[in-house]
Amino acid sequence: QLQLVESGGGSVQAGGSLRLSCAASYTTFCMGWFRQAPGKEREGVAAITTSGVTYYADSVKGRFTISQDNDKTMLYLQLHDLKPEDTAMYYCATDRALCSLYHITMSTTRGQGTQVTVSS
Repeated sequence: QLQLVESGGGSVQAGGSLRLSCAASYTTFCMGWFRQAPGKEREGVAAITTSGVTYYADSVKGRFTISQDNDKTMLYLQLHDLKPEDTAMYYCATDRALCSLYHITMSTTRGQGTQVTVSS
């Protein structure tokens, strides 16, 4: 069974940066991140296929960058210019067959999450 372990969250001030990491026990077609803030619905943030095609939510375009290592078992999300509205639990998720922010958000294959808190 695929296992996903996130790390790298933390607390930063607005305008700061963080890098999230996700270690997967094996590679899969699509990997990505979604986030969920208390009382809010899940929001797909970014996704990437094994061939390097990327997808971003409009709210993070130009500020966040998704990437993978050469083995496609490590997933990263570089967060720049963080805003208080980016505060959420960030989850790594995968889909074996299809890739989109929707599929990542709805995936049942996900990690335990890592908290990102941005203060103003």
